[in-house]
Amino acid sequence: MIEIQEVTKQFKDRKIYVTALKHVSFRVEKGEVIGLLGENGAGKTTLLRVIASLLTPTEGKVLVDGFDTVKQPEEIKKRIGVLFGGETGLYDRLTAKENLEFFASLYGMGKHETKVRIDELAKMFGMRDYLDRKVSGFSKGMRQKVAIARTLIHDPDIILFDEPTTGLDITSSNVFRQLVHQLKREGKTIIFSSHIMEEVGMLCDSVAMIHKGELVYHGKIEELYESEESTDLNYIFMSKLVRGNEGYAS
Repeated sequence: MIEIQEVTKQFKDRKIYVTALKHVSFRVEKGEVIGLLGENGAGKTTLLRVIASLLTPTEGKVLVDGFDTVKQPEEIKKRIGVLFGGETGLYDRLTAKENLEFFASLYGMGKHETKVRIDELAKMFGMRDYLDRKVSGFSKGMRQKVAIARTLIHDPDIILFDEPTTGLDITSSNVFRQLVHQLKREGKTIIFSSHIMEEVGMLCDSVAMIHKGELVYHGKIEELYESEESTDLNYIFMSKLVRGNEGYAS
């Protein structure tokens, strides 16, 4: 479970303070898959970084399974897997397998456990043919697959994906969607941002929409469809941005 409580985040740009998030509050239940929607620069990645304890909120706080992201970051990092957009976090001079082994070691995984887990993920993502190749020669799609595997190597309970299907072909994107369904069956909690509305509608239980750092909607997708009298998520999203958070209640 994740509780986001009145989170504000400001960055200082020279002498000017830029507010990336403004008093954002909502709750993510255990086992829930929630889509984070917003334009570029809306604050989605900043919010994910705050949840991951990589950024400290200027105001407010985030609790992950009851642990404070600022006061107990090590507890947070044990429980989550994170993938941020094009930041694969991979080492070009290492092979895909060596990268996964390295990240597994950071989580204290043993050699046998690591081998079994890498075999599982390689099969899942169709990576067996290039596990022993150096990442430096990989295509964007190949890198993204290894990066997703890195995110899942320690079998985390909570997973944060920022634009996870960026660079993936249709087949690989479908593999990712099947993976989300599988993770949901396993009771994992997932937050992911995406510009692909069909993907969000297909995978998510709930959505959180952010516009210029403010939360303009949070709730179940089915309830959103009913209140808007439409199942066109793209239309609903654009309509919400125009209206902002006027009359919004979580």
